[in-house]
Amino acid sequence: MDLDLRLVRYFVTVAEELHFGRAAVRLFISQPALSKQIRKLEDDLGGRLLLRDSRHVALTPRGEHFLEQARQLLALADRMQREPQPDRVRIAHIFSLDSGRVIADAFRERFSEVRVVESSMDSTRQLAALLADQLDVAIIRVTAPMRTDHPTGWRHTLLRLEPFWLVGRPGDSPRPSASLHERPIEVFGDPPGSALYNTHGRYLSSLEQHTGLALRWLGNPGTFDHCHAALTRARAQAYVLEFDSYAHRYVDKGIPIHQPEELRPVYPWSLAWRDGEQSEAVQQFVRLAQETAERHRWLQPERDGGPLWVPPEDLLDAAALAP
Repeated sequence: MDLDLRLVRYFVTVAEELHFGRAAVRLFISQPALSKQIRKLEDDLGGRLLLRDSRHVALTPRGEHFLEQARQLLALADRMQREPQPDRVRIAHIFSLDSGRVIADAFRERFSEVRVVESSMDSTRQLAALLADQLDVAIIRVTAPMRTDHPTGWRHTLLRLEPFWLVGRPGDSPRPSASLHERPIEVFGDPPGSALYNTHGRYLSSLEQHTGLALRWLGNPGTFDHCHAALTRARAQAYVLEFDSYAHRYVDKGIPIHQPEELRPVYPWSLAWRDGEQSEAVQQFVRLAQETAERHRWLQPERDGGPLWVPPEDLLDAAALAP
């Protein structure tokens, strides 16, 4: 018999909760499905592990003994999965913004023997995955709450101050700048109170508070193609506040972009990695990312127009925003 580690994890969760409903919530499966999987494990092992009725769940003597062994087995499996792989680097992107893509492409060109595994997730999920050893490096916005909630176990360095542009509508006349108060400002982000409100959304909320603007929140369609489609379908006159990564792609589609006149919002991207010994491939990736940032002058954005701005909560060296 081959022991299914997934079923073992299910059993340990039920044994910890002694309640199928709570265990099912933790495991993101339905309660009937969980009950069925526990019965399968018991059939595979040839004996009862749990006693249950309509009110109670309890471990049998065999279940208590198996729980101790199951925890040891899962700990060993986790250690084996976390053994560093010298020929692999796991990174994540924020949809198709180009900071991670530019670095990953440069890394592949220089270190073609190393496999780069890429995922898409927001900053909060990236940090959680990094600390859980599901990513090797993360490219995220680091905020004060992140540092407070996770004071140890990771390191980070500022990588890029990515400017925002005002994207016009098809048919608008090209010009270098536009006022934030000239038209309504739209943003591709999930608004406060929504289930997907995230680190990017909190940045936009801070900008809203600082400027007194009432942003039009359009939700987050994800990739550039979806954002472009949403913009071209729009009928009302407005500007979309958009990352530099996307803004110049609108220009390629014939849509003009403008620098905001009153201030220049910049988004602070940082490179983060875990504390402790890292594989040579991860060390190479960190070094190359910093070299790439320096080569592209990512920490010296254009300063035409108004002053650079980030939310007060962002952990930045003040010199980075000095005139």
